[in-house]
Amino acid sequence: MLVDTHERAFFYVRLSITDACNFKCNYCLPNGYRKTQSHNFLSLSEISRLARGLAQAGVRKIRITGGEPALRKDLTEIISLVAQTPGIEEVALTTNGFNLLQNIDAWHAAGLTQLNVSIDSLDPNQFALITGSNKHQAILDGIYRALARGLPTKVNTVLLKQYNLHQWYQFLAWVKDTPISLRFIELMQTGDNATFFADNHVRGEQFLGHLQKRGWQLSPRSATAGPALELAHPEYQGNLGFILPYSDDFCASCNRLRITARGALHACLFAEEGQSLRHLLQNDSDIPQLETWLQGQLQHKTATHGLHQANSGSTSHLAMLGG
Repeated sequence: MLVDTHERAFFYVRLSITDACNFKCNYCLPNGYRKTQSHNFLSLSEISRLARGLAQAGVRKIRITGGEPALRKDLTEIISLVAQTPGIEEVALTTNGFNLLQNIDAWHAAGLTQLNVSIDSLDPNQFALITGSNKHQAILDGIYRALARGLPTKVNTVLLKQYNLHQWYQFLAWVKDTPISLRFIELMQTGDNATFFADNHVRGEQFLGHLQKRGWQLSPRSATAGPALELAHPEYQGNLGFILPYSDDFCASCNRLRITARGALHACLFAEEGQSLRHLLQNDSDIPQLETWLQGQLQHKTATHGLHQANSGSTSHLAMLGG
């Protein structure tokens, strides 16, 4: 088991497989993706060794992220090799859903156990304004296809004061009859979005009391769950979640590490810099060293992030580490 000096155990890794993205979300990449270095992303063999090493270190859940992970043509193979790794119990995928409808059957067959899709508006025009994409209906169709296959599906929505806050009740109406987990994510300040953050940040905590007064109840978290506070209501098929990075105790329950598409460990989304572990992924004989290396890196993990001091570390935008 991986444990840091603050007695937090880490069962969950978010693995980026590319930093490229084909959307232009106004809170992340308003000018679109711009290649700044060689792609040279982790290969299938490196990902296989990484998954085996993480499993041996006690990791039970791997979430595949980007950028946009579905831009990699070998995504189905990546899902399969991670799912077939002894010890890995959950294989999740976070995607913008641009080609979800065409691929969800193959991803599910390959071993995907959980799907997260980003939808920041249920209105097609507003969705296009936020993301720069006209794929709104295709993404919804992909979500319904995933639900029809029985795949647990979550939808991520970044709260934006000027763009989707007025659609709050539309989102609630959707969850009434749709068995999804809709998670509202509080906008986070990064190196590139200071002005946008100031204009659009909404504190998500204000919604919790409002919902609890109307019959919504907090659900227990599993050991491999992400940071969302989940709420359920007996009259709703779906549930709600809130990711509140500016809440006082947000980091106390941290159970996840991040690895970039080029093999750098980030113990925190807002760490100053990542530490490369790629040298431990070149030969099968190196795999046993990974746990010791990771445990050593965790000794430097801080108790909390620096967002309250407007310090986002080296994270210039969320696509570079998959959020």
